[in-house]
Amino acid sequence: MLRLREQYPRWGKDKLVVLLRREGVVLSTSMVGRILGHLKDSGQLVEPLPERRRRKRSFARPYAIRKPKGYLAREPGDIVEVDTVDLRPLPGVILKHFTGRDIVSRWDVLGIYGRATANTASQYLDELEARTPFPIRAIQVDGGSEFKAEFEAACQKRGIRLFVLPPSSPKLNGCVERGNRTHREEFYEVYDLEWTARQLRPDLLKWETIYNTVRPHQSLAYLTPQEYITQWRSQRPGKEVVPSIT
Repeated sequence: MLRLREQYPRWGKDKLVVLLRREGVVLSTSMVGRILGHLKDSGQLVEPLPERRRRKRSFARPYAIRKPKGYLAREPGDIVEVDTVDLRPLPGVILKHFTGRDIVSRWDVLGIYGRATANTASQYLDELEARTPFPIRAIQVDGGSEFKAEFEAACQKRGIRLFVLPPSSPKLNGCVERGNRTHREEFYEVYDLEWTARQLRPDLLKWETIYNTVRPHQSLAYLTPQEYITQWRSQRPGKEVVPSIT
């Protein structure tokens, strides 16, 4: 028994029963388990230590931080969640869809690119600011490489706070994750589209307008994001004037 277990240290009692039977030793599984226990307790059998997984090195971000616990999104622009999705509509075709969603008003800004790099994410940030009808005070992203380097520097230059999620926590960006699902189900899976970024972009912009100004949102009591923002503005006497939605 000891010889077999030392030869195959990761095999349990069920496998050892079979090996013993091949050698003409017939024992029950429970008996093998008790013998193993005795060998361990008496120090005759020393189990191998489990391999310790190397932790990935975490590099300090020059600007992005974890969202402070006390930071709450009360008004449009307080937190815009940004995420990317792979689109693989045809063999050999991979496109990168960007969604930026304001978690208060549900206003979405969409982008489509051939690649998701820090450079394309920085280009998308230009679109996000240009087509968002209120100032963006903070953006929340996952730890993807596309949201580092140029993108991080661009947020810092604009004075937009950048919050990065802890590893393996996509649920913390659940609002934009839900938006990605909606755009996939109600746009990409419905319309007859040409699958290049250049050809898709005009159709995606039309869908963005429909999404923000026509589609009722259950989470907004069936208002559109545009209607919600109009109501929000009307209830903010004395606040700064922001551009109207066109």
